[in-house]
Amino acid sequence: MIRIFRHLRTKEWCFVILSVLFIVAQVWLDLRLPEYMTEITELVQTEGSAMADIYSAGGKMLLCALGSLVTSIIVGFFAAQVAANLSKRLRREIFEKVESFSMEEISNFSTDSLITRSTNDITQIEMIVAMGLQLIVKAPIMAVMAIVKIQDKGTWQWSALTACAVVLLVSTILVIMLYAVPKFKRIQGLTDNLNRVSRENLTGLRVVRAYNAEAYQEEKFDKANEELTETHLKAQRAMQVMNPMMSLVMNGITLGIYWIGAYLIDAAGALDKLPLFSNMVVFSSYAMQVIMAFTMLTMIFIMLPRAAVSAKRIEEVLGTKPAILDGSASGETALRGEVEFRHVSFRYPDADEYVLHDISFTAHKGETVAFIGATGSGKSTIVNLVARFYDATEGEVLVDGVNVKDYRLHDLYNKLGYVPQRAVLFSGTVKSNVAFGENGKPPAEDEEIQAAVRTAQSADFVEKLEGGYDGAVAQGGANFSGGQKQRLSIARAICRRPEIYIFDDSFSALDYKTDRVLRSALKKETAGVTSLIVAQRIGTIKDADRIVVVDEGRAVGIGTHDELMASCEVYREIALSQLSKEELGA
Repeated sequence: MIRIFRHLRTKEWCFVILSVLFIVAQVWLDLRLPEYMTEITELVQTEGSAMADIYSAGGKMLLCALGSLVTSIIVGFFAAQVAANLSKRLRREIFEKVESFSMEEISNFSTDSLITRSTNDITQIEMIVAMGLQLIVKAPIMAVMAIVKIQDKGTWQWSALTACAVVLLVSTILVIMLYAVPKFKRIQGLTDNLNRVSRENLTGLRVVRAYNAEAYQEEKFDKANEELTETHLKAQRAMQVMNPMMSLVMNGITLGIYWIGAYLIDAAGALDKLPLFSNMVVFSSYAMQVIMAFTMLTMIFIMLPRAAVSAKRIEEVLGTKPAILDGSASGETALRGEVEFRHVSFRYPDADEYVLHDISFTAHKGETVAFIGATGSGKSTIVNLVARFYDATEGEVLVDGVNVKDYRLHDLYNKLGYVPQRAVLFSGTVKSNVAFGENGKPPAEDEEIQAAVRTAQSADFVEKLEGGYDGAVAQGGANFSGGQKQRLSIARAICRRPEIYIFDDSFSALDYKTDRVLRSALKKETAGVTSLIVAQRIGTIKDADRIVVVDEGRAVGIGTHDELMASCEVYREIALSQLSKEELGA
């Protein structure tokens, strides 16, 4: 938990110091009140006392109370500033850290857990900081100052009673913490699980309805919800024991002080009765301050275990070292648009089996190199290594003659126009999606955006939108069909004007006619630019300069369509399963 405070800046530390100073002033003012109360008590009990003296003491009490109120407001303001700024900075740092993660780190944490850590966990930290500056700091200061004040006001009987009350409180807190802390640790993991179940249900809502699986999903959600609720109840029930315990101790110590005081006053001489009565009133007030200090700590202890778990989870994210690190090479190279694999093998982290085995090929500038093979053969993994979503386990992946591991990531991505297997659109407008990103070149003009959309065969539906190119795009592109989303994703890559295009099965949602027209337009648009295409259809890659046939992670054939039809049995089987001999020109 303490490590979280390393993220505070100088301005926040100044607020913390000012808060401590105002808390000391507030406690001092609070502890002055019993002294004026003693003065008023003695004046009331003493014959001949002037009302002016009583009013004077009462006015001082009022000023102390008002001063305590003002300092409390100031402390609250500073605490809110520190908590809000800290949570803002943590959210930003987590977001930036997650952006630097490779697919390996994302998989290790899971998307649902990362969402919980950047929202719910940071809220827990914000709450504990806002309350902590007011209570954690104030409680020990109040306890120490009250104990100092109490020393010359009471008898050993009152002091012993107060000490017993404090020991009872501390013992109760420790027992409850030992029981509750493991529960709070489990709560955060169960919150991740509930988030995952809810997210899966919302994402797959169409499939759930199509298969009449609402009851199954409800049962799944109820199980996760019930488990989280039960754990919450167990932890909160334990914590709620503190409230009646605090009431019992506070009322009990007041009763005990007056009960003991009654015997002491009864046994005292006539001259000692008034001072003893005054001391009893003051001691009772100071004893309440001591108990109130531990009450504050109790409130913090209710929140602290969960906040400590949240802090640990946040530090796990911020302390993770990304597997994909920046190199030092810039994007300025002698070669342009060349991709080379040199004996590349790859296996996923923590996997025993290799996904790719000894892959070697070269894509020269302006060439189109396609990858085809059975599902799960490793086609997408090959292009993912070019984009450096993972690093090759063995061998080298070179772009423009430089190992991708040596590039600055920013410069490497500036060379690429990537269209993923699953089309991704962002909430905003068509224009903001097509002109998405920054690649070191001047921002795309409206004419370039429109040209990219036309090339991607998207103009027909984009121009019919309300607002045209400024038409709204819903989250995830929910207001477009699968084929429309794919075409807009292709338009985004075209608008980027890259050296190398990567199409990861990006034509699968298109009908054959649109596929053919789009590829024809792309051939003209991307003349002189290298294209790497992962595809399932022979028709999509038939005219490629080079086709790499992948089977169980191995390149079993490399050549043109005609060469592979003659020499590669795997390619021939795929081709004949899709097209007739006449269509293949056999």
